[in-house]
Amino acid sequence: MSELTERQAELKSLAERAGEELEEASALDILRWAAETFGDRLAVTSSMEETVLAHLASAASPGVDVVFLDTGYHFAETIGTRDAAEAVYKITLINVTPRLTVAEQDAEYGPRLYERDPNLCCAMRKVEPLERTLAGYEAWVTGIRRDQAPTRANTKVVEWDAKRNMVKINPIARWTQDDVDAYAAENGLLVNPLMQDGYTSIGCAPCTRRPEPGTDPRSGRWSGTGKVECGLHG
Repeated sequence: MSELTERQAELKSLAERAGEELEEASALDILRWAAETFGDRLAVTSSMEETVLAHLASAASPGVDVVFLDTGYHFAETIGTRDAAEAVYKITLINVTPRLTVAEQDAEYGPRLYERDPNLCCAMRKVEPLERTLAGYEAWVTGIRRDQAPTRANTKVVEWDAKRNMVKINPIARWTQDDVDAYAAENGLLVNPLMQDGYTSIGCAPCTRRPEPGTDPRSGRWSGTGKVECGLHG
């Protein structure tokens, strides 16, 4: 790993302090801190399985950049939720596409790469596009929560993203699904229709299933492959 620049070292120290100091802060206060600290060097990411994060971020920083990874494999309901959020909320939608279209990827790597090598498919359609986009920012906001999966149990509300050398902000890390549902209901928010149809975590259509009863919310992702993360968060 290359040595951090002076600015990156400052950001790392800032992230470590904020992770402790903001642990008990509300999601909105965390986002207000992020907006005040980073200004237009802050990006929010959203998978549009629900729009809680986009709504919170627009309240803290109207017009904030919200990045959506348009993989080419999304459910129609997810694209519809994205378009509705852009129309209704005070956000600047940044729709990011992979370097290869689905047809181009099929021609080069063969059809249904997501079945044969899901890690490579995610790397090309999610990880690389996100890293290319985040290169213009100093901090990014995610909607990951500690209750979603064992791999996320130790998530801090603010932390250092060593993979990208930037600050990572997880304002709803302490929330539960009940908290998300309550916030959405109280504020009349847009929700991906699939969330009301048995899905608890929504990614690309070919790799997303309804989870089995009693399993963690992300168990319907890449079902049967042993894969639990797409690579965006580790």
